[in-house]
Amino acid sequence: MISIRENNLNFLAIDASTEACSVALTFNDQTISEFELAPQSHSLVLLPMIDRLLKKADITLAQLDGLIFGQGPGSFTGVRIGVGVAQGLAFAADLKVVGVSTLQAMAQQAFSRHQQVEVIATIDARMSEVYAGYYRLNEQGIMEAALQDTVLAPEKLAEYLNQSLTENQQVYGVGTGWDAYKSELEPLKINAGTPEILFPNAEELLEIGQYYFSQGKAVSAENAQPVYVRDTVSWKKLPGR
Repeated sequence: MISIRENNLNFLAIDASTEACSVALTFNDQTISEFELAPQSHSLVLLPMIDRLLKKADITLAQLDGLIFGQGPGSFTGVRIGVGVAQGLAFAADLKVVGVSTLQAMAQQAFSRHQQVEVIATIDARMSEVYAGYYRLNEQGIMEAALQDTVLAPEKLAEYLNQSLTENQQVYGVGTGWDAYKSELEPLKINAGTPEILFPNAEELLEIGQYYFSQGKAVSAENAQPVYVRDTVSWKKLPGR
């Protein structure tokens, strides 16, 4: 699926951190994007997707102002592929880069599509855990983290959210975690059943990433880093550690 919408900034965004693979490009007041569900095929489809969009826009990477990538959390392999491709392209074209949370990108979709201003994003992290993030809309129209992205057992999500929500408050939910652990998580969200938004899309990465570029948060390609979350969080929850 390829879509086009107006924009006025010149960036490429890529994401391979979940089962979905997506690329979006803004140039000359237009945004073109491509999205594909490609489990275990990201290394095969991501570069051809980028090449198609560049050819469609008739531009080169060197004509862009920066590159935006999905930094995770998500599939370890997918996150590494996305970051690696972003680094390689940025090095080749001498571009600055910005990483965007996978969970934040899904929360941004909820605002873009449904004007939701408070969102819980979850991704099935396997191993009986979910990646989770709670986001609120800021004055610039960007979904910002109200709580730090984390990984936890699904039965612990309510406790995590209680740091910012009132008791029994429900919020709009996005992501794959809700169906993976339906009995534990369903009471926490206002949209019943399978969420409409299950995966991040590079169009929302563009929106968030451009804001971060304007805030001076861009870094050089060698400083592009994945965010796995599990490495820095879950070990603290193990008894006796």
